[in-house]
Amino acid sequence: MKTLKLTLLLALFTTFGGNAQNQKLIWAEEFDGQSLDESSWNYELGDGCPDLCGWGNNERQVYTKDNHRLEDGKLIITAKKDGDRYTSTRITTKDKQEFQYGRMETRAKLPVGHGLWPAFWMLGANISEVGWPACGEIDILEYVGREPGEIFTSLHTLDSHGNTINTEKTQFPGIEDDYHVYAAEWSPEKIAFFVDDQLVYTFNPEDKTEAVWPFDQPFYFILNLAIGGNFGGPDVDDTIFPQEFSIDYVRVYELE
Repeated sequence: MKTLKLTLLLALFTTFGGNAQNQKLIWAEEFDGQSLDESSWNYELGDGCPDLCGWGNNERQVYTKDNHRLEDGKLIITAKKDGDRYTSTRITTKDKQEFQYGRMETRAKLPVGHGLWPAFWMLGANISEVGWPACGEIDILEYVGREPGEIFTSLHTLDSHGNTINTEKTQFPGIEDDYHVYAAEWSPEKIAFFVDDQLVYTFNPEDKTEAVWPFDQPFYFILNLAIGGNFGGPDVDDTIFPQEFSIDYVRVYELE
């Protein structure tokens, strides 16, 4: 069934276009199975220790295989408070589905509440060799519950020492109320970010040194729902749990 659905999607978007303005669909994850497709996705488990405690951001959650489900063609990641422990899910396509250039797109509905930090982002596939931030990072969607109605799009590079100097925060009142499309169009020249096809930020450096532009290599996807942390905020409202980050699809289009 999944193969048939993907074949139909490829034919539909190649012929007629869609949200991606007549761009050719080259890969899609529609989350239409009974369980996560582990030929495309990896679980990242635990609290990041000992190598990356708090996942590098002083995050408070422990990632498990039990905080998600596939339902009605959607991946639903649930953040919970279990006694003194926060739990959630983080998945990646590292070494399985990696892409260089194209329109990277998801349709998702955000969780709400102080302390939540859902994200759809990408890391350079060479991270094991060169480390972070030299590998580069593309944050297509970040949202922090302590700042409702705002979406963050950011890039991390060696030139910025990992800090988000190449970033934009855009106000979208009521963005939490429904599903929205978050995308990055990435070419050899620039990366442009969109929310519901509204351009919100473009990164187009003139001098594309390795430290400024590590975006000339394959990257892989990450989907996660973090709790607390340097960006999510040190304070967490325990009354909000459980909360769900619902992802309708992830799609990659070839740019014309």
